[in-house]
Amino acid sequence: MFERNKLVPELMVTHLNSSLAFWVDCLGFNVAYQRREDGFAYLDLNGAQVMLEQVDPDAGQWLTAPLSKPFGRGINLQIDVDAVTLVMERLARAGFPLFRECQDTWYGAANMEAGQREFIIQDPDGYLVRLVERLGERPVGEF
Repeated sequence: MFERNKLVPELMVTHLNSSLAFWVDCLGFNVAYQRREDGFAYLDLNGAQVMLEQVDPDAGQWLTAPLSKPFGRGINLQIDVDAVTLVMERLARAGFPLFRECQDTWYGAANMEAGQREFIIQDPDGYLVRLVERLGERPVGEF
């Protein structure tokens, strides 16, 4: 049986098919289930989960203000992947430019630093998605 995470963002999208092409074909997510009649899809990538719902002015959706692109201002979704290079290659073939180029970053965490190779891309509606390949940990100050 499919296991749903305890926190799953639901993103409003303008065109579900365009969003599925990005999230599934480029990022590598799988459609866990879909309700085409509602313009809805629940996606999963090794436990990273997101729901997509196509905007429908007649559906009584939970919108707190009119939507204007880019959607999701002020949020970025970090998603762990096995290898960022493979994802970047698929995105390049599909014509998606990177929002922020790939780089290795080390973040302080207690007495350690956690490393990740990361880049940021925008989905078709402008949501920022940060793809991360884990590089491990090292003592603070070690280069």
